[in-house]
Amino acid sequence: MSIQHQLERADLLCKQRGVRFTPTRRNVFTLIAGYQGAVSAYDLLDRLKELEPNAKPPTVYRALDFLLAQGFIHKVESLNAFLFCEHFDEHHPMQLLICNQCGLVIELHDEAINQAFEHQAQLNGFVITNQSIEAHGRCRQCAE
Repeated sequence: MSIQHQLERADLLCKQRGVRFTPTRRNVFTLIAGYQGAVSAYDLLDRLKELEPNAKPPTVYRALDFLLAQGFIHKVESLNAFLFCEHFDEHHPMQLLICNQCGLVIELHDEAINQAFEHQAQLNGFVITNQSIEAHGRCRQCAE
């Protein structure tokens, strides 16, 4: 799906939700949508400065916070980086496989994993408010 199509979908969702999709938020969305894999906030800032020369770290972090809240991106906690989510218009379980060698991040949507995790939390009297399931290793290409 093209970045332009993703941008149109995001714009429509923002209108439906009554939230502002400002030019800076759109720029950060477009940058991260065009990035292969996870990207750090500072790498995004460097690229954003090409579009908005006065951009500062808080500019990017505010935009990232918005994009996270809308479900447009995921945070890769262990890398302190961000990953575009192509399925942002639907609620879905999410698990990440992260290659320690090349940095590839694969987003999985396995409901069984999610249910097993939630079940274990319930058995232990734990209420999950935020969840991040990440596994590190080597991707198929790097393992060969």
